[in-house]
Order: sequence, then structure tokens, then C-alpha cells
Amino acid sequence: MKTETPMESTAREIARRLRAAGHVAYFAGGCVRDLLREQAPKDFDIATDARPEVVQKIFPRTYAVGAHFGVIVVLENDFQFEVATFRSDGAYLDGRRPVEVHFATAEEDAARRDFTINGMFFDPEKDEVIDFVGGRADLEKKLIRAIGDPAQRFAEDRLRMLRAVRFATVLGFEIDAATWDAVRMSAASITEISAERIREELVRIFLSPNRARGWDLLDASGLMRVVLPELEAMKGCEQPPQ
Repeated sequence: MKTETPMESTAREIARRLRAAGHVAYFAGGCVRDLLREQAPKDFDIATDARPEVVQKIFPRTYAVGAHFGVIVVLENDFQFEVATFRSDGAYLDGRRPVEVHFATAEEDAARRDFTINGMFFDPEKDEVIDFVGGRADLEKKLIRAIGDPAQRFAEDRLRMLRAVRFATVLGFEIDAATWDAVRMSAASITEISAERIREELVRIFLSPNRARGWDLLDASGLMRVVLPELEAMKGCEQPPQ
């Protein structure tokens, strides 16, 4: 792993304080993926069995961005960290967020996440990866694979289809066959997501050095003709060499 950054040091201290209060505290999600790739994470999310009100008692500077979902932002050393209580999600009715959540175990929390490479935890005390979903193997294979049933994951949050394309583009990974099939089958439903959320994913894809591959994946998946029909109409139009 790379040299520890000030942000990582602060994240480790937050986890240490949670443990000192008798709670489990792991790094979660994308930061674990980045650490295993020896990349410096842009942010650190921390998952814990401490309830939101307990997190707010342990840390003096916090604010609740999603207390209903168990998420508290902790402010330390000019950094912000999302500290989230382990949870399982109830029914999704709007293709975006669950109607309710239930506080749960780390394993149940991993099972509700989008892709295996984003579903791992890291114990900063023991410096070990906790992987309930096969994320480390998929990371080594450079594979984007939905956790559980891909169609269900995309029905829960339609934006995950664009995220699959974005991760494949930015990381240079392949998309697992079953996950890809589910993207293609569900592509038309991307319109259930707000234009703002779609735009954020498209910008990340188009700003990637691998943007041409992202463009091809958007086209082959059927997402392109739904979110950017104007470009679909330009197929076959000759372009000047420059």
C-alpha cells in the first residue's frame, strides 16, 4: 500500500475513536478498492455498528446528511468523512433510494451495495480486508460484477447502470456477462433517474482518458440512445479528419 496521506491518517483516527467507544469501524467502499490498487483515495467512508446518535456523541463536529439512512458526516482536521451505520435496505419504489432501512451486520451491509469491487471493507486496526462478496478476486480479474442479482441491483437504483459503464471506462475493467446483460435489458429505464444524476456520470465518463471506450459501452448497452438521442441520430454522418 502507498504512503499514508493526512486524510487516511485522520480516517484511521476516527475509526480508532469508534473502537475505543466499543464499536466496530471499517473503511468501506471505493476507498478500499483504491487502497488495494495502490491509489490514494479521494475520500474515505467509514462503516460502523454505532448508531447515528452515538456517532454524533463521540465526535464534536458532525452534521446529519442522511440520518434516516444512518449517515453522519464527521468533520476532522479540515476533512469530511461519511460515517454510516451498517444497514440493509427495504423496498425501492422510485428506482433511486429505499423507502426504509434497517440497521444490520457488516455482511448484510455489503450485500446491499452495487458492485463487488465496491463492497469490501478494510479493518484499519488489523490492516486486513474483509470481503463477503468476492470483490478482491474481481479486482484482480479487472471485472465489474454486480453483487447478487444484477437486475435487482439496477431496479433498486437505475443509476448503477451508468456507474457500471463509468467504472469499466475509468478503471479499464470488463463488465461481467450477467451484469452486462442486465444493463442492456434495463437500459430504457434509465429515464427514471434525474437528468442531474445522469449528467454527473456522463461527465466522469467523457472526461476519462478512456472516454472512447466509455462511448462505445454507452452505445452498445442501449443507454446512449436513451440519454443522448441526438448522438444516436448522428451515426453514419461523415466527420472531417480533424
